[in-house]
Parts: sequence; C-alpha cells; structure tokens
Amino acid sequence: MSITAERKAELIKDNARHEGDTGSPEVQVAILTERIANLTEHFKTHNKDNHSRRGLLMLVNTRRSLLDYLKKIDVSRYAALIAKLGLRK
Repeated sequence: MSITAERKAELIKDNARHEGDTGSPEVQVAILTERIANLTEHFKTHNKDNHSRRGLLMLVNTRRSLLDYLKKIDVSRYAALIAKLGLRK
C-alpha cells in the first residue's frame, strides 16, 4: 500500500521546484496522489477494510487543503499541477 523509496524519489525529482526541494506543495500533493491511487487499488480487492478507508479520507483531505493553499498563493502553479497530475476532468 505504501510507495517505495525509489518511486518517492522519482516523484520528488519530477515535481521539485528547485534542487533539494522536498516540502513544496507540488511535491507533497504528488506524493499524496500516489498514495491515494495505491489505496484506491487496495480497496478494489479489500472493500471491507474500513481502517485503511479512514486513512484514505485523511489523505484526500490533506491533499485538498494543500491544493486550496496553492490555489490561494499562485493560481498558475495550481493549474499546472492539476494538469500534470490529471486530478480534474
């Protein structure tokens, strides 16, 4: 269910704003999106796993808060991230 260290490093490299950037909203949202996707796949076979479902809801809320913050400070970065991760239809 969790992401590997290699995948996390790849996400950080792809979404970092500068060298050594691990805490920008873009990086955090990308990592959360990967974890949400993994949990969504998990629930296709384990649909009664309510403890993990609670964790999924917390991840979704955290990602939503980060996206709201990013939209508030810089709409162009927000739009670019949404397009890159394919979060909106």
